[in-house]
Amino acid sequence: MPGSTLPETRGLFSIPYLDKIIHTIIFAIFVAVWCYYFSKKSFSPQKLRVVFFYVFLFAAFNGISVEFIQKYYIPNRSFDEVDIIADLLGASLAYGICNVKLLP
Repeated sequence: MPGSTLPETRGLFSIPYLDKIIHTIIFAIFVAVWCYYFSKKSFSPQKLRVVFFYVFLFAAFNGISVEFIQKYYIPNRSFDEVDIIADLLGASLAYGICNVKLLP
C-alpha cells in the first residue's frame, strides 16, 4: 500500500518509531521460527550453525532487497535506511539467541 494513502495515525499507532519496532520484531520472528524448524531436523551441530547462518543471510538479503524494490519499482513508496537497520537488528538478535539456545 503506498505510504501516502495511509490515514492519519492516532492512539496506539502514534507511538514514535512503531514501524521500526515492527520491522525488528517481524524479522526476529522470521529468523527464530526458521531456526527452530531446522533445529528439529537431524543435522549435526556444525551443519546447523551453517543453516542458521543461511537463514540469517536470507532474512538480511530480503530486508535490504525490499527497500530497494520500494525505492525503484513501487510508486509512492520510499527507501528508508533505518528500516534496513531495524530488519538487520531483528534478524541478528534472533540469530544470536538461536545459536545460544537451540544449538546442542
